Amino acid sequence: MDIEKKIITAAECTFDRYGFTASGMDRLTDAADVSSRTLYKHVGNKTNLMALALARRRHRFFVTLDVDSVDHLFARLADWTKAEGARGCLFLRALGDTGGANDAVAAEVTEYREELRRLVTRLVETDTGHTEAANAVLILVEGAVTVASYRGVKAFDIARQAAATLIKSSKQ
Repeated sequence: MDIEKKIITAAECTFDRYGFTASGMDRLTDAADVSSRTLYKHVGNKTNLMALALARRRHRFFVTLDVDSVDHLFARLADWTKAEGARGCLFLRALGDTGGANDAVAAEVTEYREELRRLVTRLVETDTGHTEAANAVLILVEGAVTVASYRGVKAFDIARQAAATLIKSSKQ
């Protein structure tokens, strides 16, 4: 693994575990096992590293969510949460920690949200033949991610059942 990828990978895990504000440069360099000079040389400042870590997360997330139905989406979200942990949405936490004032971070959050919206819309259309229920399913996805942080992966089972009912009624 090249040094930049190593730094970004370690930063993603660190930001996810400790948050963006609590992850200072010392914690980030320790996690990547590099000097601060090496970190700055390869990724620039913490702001840039935050955006790079979010881009990595977004890529990994959507590769995992390469699914063909709303039902399968909720199953994969549960699998993701079992593997990654249930600490809520890293993108929303990034936006909260920066107050939306960081353009690079805000752009990554926007891209994540748009990609998630497109995925859900596509899956709803595949399942029902139209997109009317897409916003409701998106809310179920976002809600399940949040609720999983304090109720565990059961949140995805509940949202999955609600989505199935919604999809079924949308077909009629």
